[in-house]
Amino acid sequence: MDSTQQRPARLTVGVIGPGRVGSVVGAALERAGHTVAAASAVSAASRDRVERRLPNARLCEPAEVVASCDLVLLTVPDDALRPLVRGLVETGTDVQGRLLVHTSGSHGYGVLDDATAKGALPLALHPVMTFTGRDEDLHRLATCSFGVTAPDALRPIAEALVVEMGAEPVWIAEEHRTLYHAALAGGANHLVTLVAESAALLTAAGVEQPGRMLGPLLGAALDNALRLGIDGLSGPVLRGDSATVAAHLAELRAYAPESVASYVALARLTADRALAAGLLKPHDAERLLDVLQA
Repeated sequence: MDSTQQRPARLTVGVIGPGRVGSVVGAALERAGHTVAAASAVSAASRDRVERRLPNARLCEPAEVVASCDLVLLTVPDDALRPLVRGLVETGTDVQGRLLVHTSGSHGYGVLDDATAKGALPLALHPVMTFTGRDEDLHRLATCSFGVTAPDALRPIAEALVVEMGAEPVWIAEEHRTLYHAALAGGANHLVTLVAESAALLTAAGVEQPGRMLGPLLGAALDNALRLGIDGLSGPVLRGDSATVAAHLAELRAYAPESVASYVALARLTADRALAAGLLKPHDAERLLDVLQA
């Protein structure tokens, strides 16, 4: 007998909003032995994802998804989450005893309060991963962490679901959810912008394959940052090379003026952190900050 058939408490799962995230989390739960039986999809792309990733799910209206399932994934955009829950409750959808799970990073379980008041069991399970819509998303899910927030009584269920998907549950307090999400967005989303910016500037400087040049450098920098924190810092700000930083700014003003503000802001933050860590001497920091007044 397959090992998944021996495990208790297999759930019937529904997905409301089977986009890039919902379709992958649904598929991961099915791979863990649960059954994705229903989905509500509006766009053609979402319906296609259901067909490809959740082939056992029948398409139906959101209220019917909730009525027919033990666990419902509410994988809609952040701003649509509370109105969706309120709409389900106001139209009389029976949420009593059902696990309602959202994957929003910025919300805890409080966003599900309207349904919780009617007996729903609220969970916030946020996969700390970027989703591209490609097949590798499902494999990446099993290597990532989930930010888990739930009432204390439901914490074991929330954490068990994450472990079943092969990921690591990390507890995030309800009151820290927005700070947690700001940290992730700043790290991951802004990283993409910074790398794309670096690649564009290298192209302007005549480098034909900027990705090939950046790969080893950025890989080492990321590894250093994750292992060593600010002690992994290198470069002109750390060395106090104010003349080099001034030259960078002059060149950016000439070739990429839209990049000046971000360079200045990040260089200031780097100098502040390096100074606080004792890596940058105060007199060097003063010269740098004078240059960065522009």
